[in-house]
Amino acid sequence: MLRRMFLALPAAAAAQTGVQTSARKAVSKKGSGAKTASRAALSAKERVNRALRGGDADRPPFTFWYHFGLEKRPFDRHAKATLEFHRKFRTDLVKVMSDYPYPKAKGKWHELKVDGNPFPEQIKALEAINDGIAGRAHFVETIFNSWTVAEKLSSKDEVLRMKSENPRGLLAALEIIAESQTHHARKAVEAGASGIFLAIANAQEGVLSRADYAKFGEPFDRLILKGVESAPLNTLHLHGDKVYMDLFYSGWPAAAINYSAHATGVGIAEVRQRFSGLIIGGIEETKYRTLTEAGLKTQWQMAGDAAGRRFVLAPGCSVPNETTDEEMLRLTKAIKA
Repeated sequence: MLRRMFLALPAAAAAQTGVQTSARKAVSKKGSGAKTASRAALSAKERVNRALRGGDADRPPFTFWYHFGLEKRPFDRHAKATLEFHRKFRTDLVKVMSDYPYPKAKGKWHELKVDGNPFPEQIKALEAINDGIAGRAHFVETIFNSWTVAEKLSSKDEVLRMKSENPRGLLAALEIIAESQTHHARKAVEAGASGIFLAIANAQEGVLSRADYAKFGEPFDRLILKGVESAPLNTLHLHGDKVYMDLFYSGWPAAAINYSAHATGVGIAEVRQRFSGLIIGGIEETKYRTLTEAGLKTQWQMAGDAAGRRFVLAPGCSVPNETTDEEMLRLTKAIKA
């Protein structure tokens, strides 16, 4: 089977996923910043597990990601790029990109049917990634919510027009997409993913009102998450700069929130006051390419101190696609991964 080609890892790759013999420093009880005490290094998976529990660790786990632009390539190329990225930059959590397009309807874009496996190439890629990681790290599968998929199938203007002129038709299409995405989410977890990374971009001022998100967004987002509610690392990716953050602090079957503190202006300390789960963030994604190693350490310290132990250092969204390997390695070096 083609996906088995990723099972064999070089010895260096094992070290890059956190199985190391050198001593690191443990996070202080006051936060997950740079104040540490000597102890043996953890594996990437155990580091994330401890963050989920709010436990002590050698350092906070970290991750970051960007779009590979491989949506027209077969699964094995996608899986290889994901694994190579993880090994090269030694991320503790693997956020799998999911850029394969949702299948289009034969007629009008909204005349859809439930698809039991809408992204077969992505599922094969996840199986290969699972084999390649071999249990040494958690990985989560990116899923764009129904509203975003509808926009990709038509356009932003078309979805808004339909919301105004044919709301029942739009709701029916969103439900079908959500049911199909739920099937995909379950298959992703069966393939080894520790949860889904649900990208929600319409719960913000300028896209939908709170009332409209409650009608055209939330029911379908919850439907997808409900399908994999037992997964340990479901993550809400709250995309945008005017997000209705307060809608997501409780009552969702998700262990983590990823958002941009810099874009929203909502500080991590404020989120921590109302959200007890894992906060994934702290790094300013839009300025990532110009951040020095010292600048990244400062953002790590500030975010970690505000978030406490339930924290994964990460950007609030993908880093720019033009980011070079040298620029990406700055974060790896800053956190001493």
